[in-house]
Amino acid sequence: MLLEFRVQNFRALRDEQVLSLMASPADKLLADTHLQATGLAPKGLTHAVRSAVIYGANASGKSTLLHALNYMRMVVGESATVIQPGQTYNVQSFRLDAEREKEPISFELTFMLGGVRHEYAFAMRPERILRESLRVYTSNKPTELFSREFHGESKMDRYEFSTRLKGQKTLWQESTRPNALFLSTAAQLNSEMLLPVFAWITQKISMIPAAAIVDSQLTMSLLSTEAGRAQVQRFLCHADIAINEVKTVSRKGARQQVVLGAGGQIHTNRIEGDIVSPQFVHKTDAGSATFELYEESDGTQHLFGLIGPLMQVLREGEVLLVDELDNSLHALLVRQLVDLFHSSVNTSGAQLIFTTHDTALLDNSIFRRDQIWFTEKDASQAARLYSLSDFSPRNNEAFERNYLKGRYGGVPFLGASLLEGK
Repeated sequence: MLLEFRVQNFRALRDEQVLSLMASPADKLLADTHLQATGLAPKGLTHAVRSAVIYGANASGKSTLLHALNYMRMVVGESATVIQPGQTYNVQSFRLDAEREKEPISFELTFMLGGVRHEYAFAMRPERILRESLRVYTSNKPTELFSREFHGESKMDRYEFSTRLKGQKTLWQESTRPNALFLSTAAQLNSEMLLPVFAWITQKISMIPAAAIVDSQLTMSLLSTEAGRAQVQRFLCHADIAINEVKTVSRKGARQQVVLGAGGQIHTNRIEGDIVSPQFVHKTDAGSATFELYEESDGTQHLFGLIGPLMQVLREGEVLLVDELDNSLHALLVRQLVDLFHSSVNTSGAQLIFTTHDTALLDNSIFRRDQIWFTEKDASQAARLYSLSDFSPRNNEAFERNYLKGRYGGVPFLGASLLEGK
């Protein structure tokens, strides 16, 4: 599970920002349902939260935080394969400060893998990787399995390796290009110790951007079995959408698969052959009709696309990032989606991190204080991330009312009239 994410100098996130999913030891609210045991002994590290919600005004940086985590994942996944020698990354530092614009962009992930805490970090510029390290905690003291740092005077990377890192370290080092990560390169060359770390970062984290047309292939795969079809059907019917049956039809055709890579390029794959599409049967007392997916409402299309990723994340214990989870969905339905991660269905420690403007979710029956986060920008347009816990609110406080009154920040500053510009 994900424990912490740090990022600095990525777009509006000028200063280091920390999203912690570690549960506050002093907060006992909803502990039985909203927390997952980490297996770690130190105080403050024993439990992680199963979800986190981020609020903030438009353009306050909340989406940027999710994009930063997803960008880190993409660099790890593509630096040794998709990114070509000499190619630069499509990445932006904080552009409203000439000095900061020259500084590295840095990322760090802390996560649990195989019962062991891992800390993986790297810093980069568009043209190359500047620093990289991996620490593991098999005891209270960390072991740095490897570190790498670029020295400008010699124009070379200097590596240090722990004796605990087994394998062909010299080969991995010599094979790592300036614009590639050592972790990614070693994983491609079948490092038994580093491949699981690479796999966790690239396969256990996924993101659904705001207003994105969610690829429904994962949901479609559920429809290939009777049990999966029943699950999708129950999900849609429970959402109070007037759908009585979901079925599939196979047609000859082609579809485009679009993938955005870490280098900024868009990969398009054309898939031809038998295309299986969903159909939805609506019934009333006056009759029935069958509709294609594109004929359904935006909300139904969005929800249908979400079912597959949600079920996979819950089944595999993954981390799902969703920008604007409430897009085209009713507030009560959003609450039910969030509740899935706090229910007995979540047996694998899956986590949901999402942004929203739906203030109805600011309720102590839905979230603990350490699950609620805010973003806002200062006078220099740098974004800041902070937790509701920083305000030490009482559990019985009216979180929604206080937020809308501006007591926690993270709200837009509006004049008397938007039209008059005052």
